[in-house]
Amino acid sequence: MASSIFLIAIVVVPFIASLVAALLPQSARNAEAWLSAAVAIFGLAVTIWLYPQVTDGGVLRQEISWIPELGLNLIFRIDGFAWLFCLLITGVGLLVVLYARYYMSPKDPVPRFFAFFLAFMGSMLGVVLSGNLVQLVVFWELTSITSFLLIGYWFHLAQARDGARMALTVTGLGGLGLLLGMLIIGHIVGSYDLDVVLASGDLIKSHPLYVPALLLVLLGALTKSAQFPFQFWLPHAMAAPTPVSAYLHSATMVKAGVFLLVRFWPVMAGTDAWFWIVTFAGLTTLMLGAYIAIFQTDLKGLLAYSTISHLGLITTLLGMSSPLAAVAAIFHIANHATFKASLFMAAGIIDHETGTRDIRKLSGLFRFMPFTATLAMVASAAMAGVPLLNGFLSKEMFFTETALRDANPFVNLALPIGATIAGMFSVVYSLRFVHGVFFGPAPTGLDRVPHEPPALMRRPIEILVLLCLLVGIIPGITIAPFLAAAVVSVVGPDTPYYSLSIWHGFNIPLAMSAIALVGGVLLYLALYKYLARGIEGPPLIRNLKGQRIFERVLVTISWKWAKALEKLLGTRRLQPQLALLVTLAVVAAAIPLSAGVGQLALPPTPFDPAFALVWGVGIVCAIAATYQAKFHRLVALVALGGAGLVTCITFVWFSAPDLAVTQLLVEIVTTVLILLGLRWLPKRVEFDSDDTLSRKARFRRIRDLGLAIIAGCGMALMSYAIMTRPAGQGIGDFFLENSYKLGGGTNVVNVMLVDFRGFDTFGEITVLGIVALTVFALLRRFRPASDSIEKPEQQRIQNAFDDQRPDRNSGDTINEYLMIPAVIMQWLFPVIIVLALHIFMRGHDQPGGGFAAGIIMSIGFILQYMAGGTRWVEERLRILPIRWIGMGLLIALATGIGSWLFGYPFMTTAFQYAEIPFIGRVPMASALIFDLGVFTLVVGATVLILIALAHQSVRAPRVSRRPAVVREEAPPKPEEVR
Repeated sequence: MASSIFLIAIVVVPFIASLVAALLPQSARNAEAWLSAAVAIFGLAVTIWLYPQVTDGGVLRQEISWIPELGLNLIFRIDGFAWLFCLLITGVGLLVVLYARYYMSPKDPVPRFFAFFLAFMGSMLGVVLSGNLVQLVVFWELTSITSFLLIGYWFHLAQARDGARMALTVTGLGGLGLLLGMLIIGHIVGSYDLDVVLASGDLIKSHPLYVPALLLVLLGALTKSAQFPFQFWLPHAMAAPTPVSAYLHSATMVKAGVFLLVRFWPVMAGTDAWFWIVTFAGLTTLMLGAYIAIFQTDLKGLLAYSTISHLGLITTLLGMSSPLAAVAAIFHIANHATFKASLFMAAGIIDHETGTRDIRKLSGLFRFMPFTATLAMVASAAMAGVPLLNGFLSKEMFFTETALRDANPFVNLALPIGATIAGMFSVVYSLRFVHGVFFGPAPTGLDRVPHEPPALMRRPIEILVLLCLLVGIIPGITIAPFLAAAVVSVVGPDTPYYSLSIWHGFNIPLAMSAIALVGGVLLYLALYKYLARGIEGPPLIRNLKGQRIFERVLVTISWKWAKALEKLLGTRRLQPQLALLVTLAVVAAAIPLSAGVGQLALPPTPFDPAFALVWGVGIVCAIAATYQAKFHRLVALVALGGAGLVTCITFVWFSAPDLAVTQLLVEIVTTVLILLGLRWLPKRVEFDSDDTLSRKARFRRIRDLGLAIIAGCGMALMSYAIMTRPAGQGIGDFFLENSYKLGGGTNVVNVMLVDFRGFDTFGEITVLGIVALTVFALLRRFRPASDSIEKPEQQRIQNAFDDQRPDRNSGDTINEYLMIPAVIMQWLFPVIIVLALHIFMRGHDQPGGGFAAGIIMSIGFILQYMAGGTRWVEERLRILPIRWIGMGLLIALATGIGSWLFGYPFMTTAFQYAEIPFIGRVPMASALIFDLGVFTLVVGATVLILIALAHQSVRAPRVSRRPAVVREEAPPKPEEVR
C-alpha cells in the first residue's frame, strides 16, 4: 500500500510544488531552487526505492476507480522501462535545477520558470507512469502545453514566441492523432487498461483497424520526437533558456516519442507497415539531422540537429522489430540523455560566460575554461561513439543490428551504409564542436572575458560526464542491472542474450565503427576550410527550410482558407448568425420528423384556466420583449423579467421550490447586471414610419418572423408529442429512494447536484468561472461610445436644477433620492450574509444550497454598489473575485479527490451525524464542502461581472468613430462598435 501511495505521489507532488513556486515572490530565487530540488530528490528517492519491485519483469500498479463502466479509471503503473525513464526525469531534473540556479539571471521571473519546470516534470512522470491509454494522452498533452510555456519563457523575444508556437502546433497535432489512435486501440482490445493492451498484441495486429491505429500512434510519436518529416520544430525550440534545452531536448520531452514507440513495441511491431514506416522515418532523420548539424554555426543549433539524428537512430532500431534492436534502442535512450544533457549545459556555460553561442566568434576557449572544455570534449567523444565511453557501446549495438542479413537486398545495403555514413557525420559535428570552440587563437570581440563558471554550476556536467565514463568502462556494474529490468519489461522474459562487453573481437560492427571514426576525422579535415568560412546552412538543401514550409502551410490553412470560408459563409453581425443557426436547427429537426410524430393525444390532465392565464401573460411578455428589444431595451428587459417570473411561478405550481428559488434569484441578478450593461450600449433611434425601410430590411424582418414561427411551433409540437406519450422507466425513483440513504439529505434536487451528479455540477461551475473571466476580459478593454457617455435626460434636468441654486451642488438631488434607500441597502448587507448562510446550510434537506446562497450573497454586493457607488465600495471592501473563483474550484476539486484517499471513486461523498453543543445531532455530509466550493465560485463569478460593468462608470470615454444614430439599413461594422 505504501508503494502505491508513493507511486501516485511521485506524479502529484511536482504539480503541487508548481503551484507553490508560482506564488513565491520574485526575490525568492534560492527558495525556488530549493523547492524544485527537493521535489526532484523526492522523486529520485522514491524511484530508487521502488527498484526492487520492478526487477525481473515486476509491475507495480495502483488503480483508482473513476468511471469504470467506460474504462476510465486512473491507473498508475511502473515496470522496469518506466522506472528507467523516471530515473532520467528525476535525476537529470535534479541536475538541471542546480544548473538553472546559477544560469538564470536574478532579473528573470524565476518563480515562473520553476513553476513551469515542475509542472513539466509532473507531466512527464504522468506519461511514463500512466496505466490507462486516455490518461496517458492527457499527460501527453500536458507536456506539450508546459513545454510551450518553457520554450516561450523569454516571451519578449520573437524567436521564443515563434519556437514555442511551432512546437505546440506540431506536437499538439500529433497529440490529437495519438488520442484517436488510443481510442481505436481501446476499441480493438475492449479496454483502455495498458496491461490488457500489452497482452493483446496478436489481436491488435490482426485487426482491420491496425493500420489506422498505427498511423495515428506514429503521428503522435514522430511529432514529439522530431522525426522526419516533423523534425523542423526542434531547432527553433532552442530559443528557450539552456536549462530547458538540457532537460526537455535531451532526457525528457523529445524522448516521450521514442518512449511511446518502445511502450507499444510489443503489440504493434513486427509487421511490414511498422518496419517500413518507422525505419524509413528513423533512417531519414538519422542521416538528415547529422548532415545538417555539421553546418550549424550556433552551438545549440548543432546540438539540436544532433539530437534529431540520435533520436532517428533510436527510431531506426525500433523499426527493425528485433528484440536485440529494442535492447540497443533502450540502451541508447539512457546514454544519449547523459552525454547530450551535459553538452547542452556546456553550451549554456559558454554562452553565459562569453555572451555568444556563435561558433564563428568562438575559438581558443580551452585556455580560459580548461575544466569546462575537458568535460565538453569527453561528452562530445561519447556523442561521436569513441571507445571506452557509453555512446560507443550503444552505437556498436546499432551497427550490429544494421549489419544483420535480411531477405530484402535494399535493407542489406541501406541500413549498414546509412548507419556508417551517419556515424561519420556524428564524428564531424562532434569535432566541430570541440575544435571550433576550444582550440585555435584566442577569441576577439566578445561581450565578456571568458572564464570558468561557479563550481556548483559545473557540477552537473561533471556528474553526467562521469556517468559516460563509468558506463563506457564498466557497463556490467553501472548500467547492466537497470538495463536488464527495462528490457525484460518490454521484450519479455524470453529476451535473447546480449552482451555489454567493451571488446567483442574483430567483426563487422567494429569495422563499421572504425570506418565511422576515421572517415569522420578525414571528412572534417576536408570540410575544415569550408566550415571556417561560416556559411549559413548545409549545402544542397540550404534553401529548404522547415520553418518556411510550416509558416506557409499555417498561413494557408489558418488565414487564406479560413478567410475564404468566412467570406463565403461567415458574417460578423449577430442577426445573420442567429438566423443561420436557427435555420440549421430547423432543418436538422425536420429531417427525422419528416416521417411524422405519430398520434397526438389530448393530455390526461384537466385544463386549468388560472394556469393558462399565467402562461398567457408569460407569452405576451416574451413577444413584447422580442418586439421591443431593438429600440426600447428597457421595456424589453422589463417584459423579459415578466416572462422569467412566469417561469418561476410555473416551478412553484408544479412543486419545484428549489428551481423556483434559483430562477427568482437568477432573474434578479441578471436583470440588474443587464441594466448596468444597457447603460453603455450605443443608442438606436426608431424611424417614425416604416416607409423609410428598404426592401432588403423588409425582407429580413419577414424572414426572421417566419423562422421564429417555424422554430417556435416546431418546438411546441415536439414538446407536446413527448409529454403526451407514456413516460418510460426513469431514474427519478432511484433518486427519491436513495437521496437520504446514500446522500444523507432529504432535498433530492440538491443531493442530485452535489452528490449523484456532482461531476456534472463541477463541470458547470467551471464553465461559469470561464464565462465570468471572459466577460471581465472583454469589458476590461471595452470603452463605450461617446453618445452613450452623455447623462440621461432626467439626470441632466436634476443637475440643472441644482446648478441654479447657490446652496446646492450638482448631483445633490440624485443623492437625496437614494439617501434613505442607500442606508437601508447598506444595513441589509449583514442580514443578507446571514440569509445566505441559512440558505446554504439548509440546502441538503430544504430548498436552498450553495448556488442559491451564492446568488443571495452576490445580491448583497450588488446592493452595496448601488448604494455607495464603485469607488465607495472598493475603498471599504477587498473582494478579489478571481481568487474566489479559483478557491471555489479548488474546494470542489479537493472534495472529489479526497474520496480517492479512502479508496472510493472520484466525487464519492460520505455523511454521518455530528453532535454539536447546544444544537444536538446534526447530519453532516462531505457534499457540504463541495457545495461550499459552488457557493464560493458563484459569488466570485457574479461579483467579477458586476465589477467589470461597474468600472465602466469610472473610465474615460473613447473617441467615437461612427455616427451616433444607427440606421437599420446600414448596420455598423464590427470594428466600429468595439
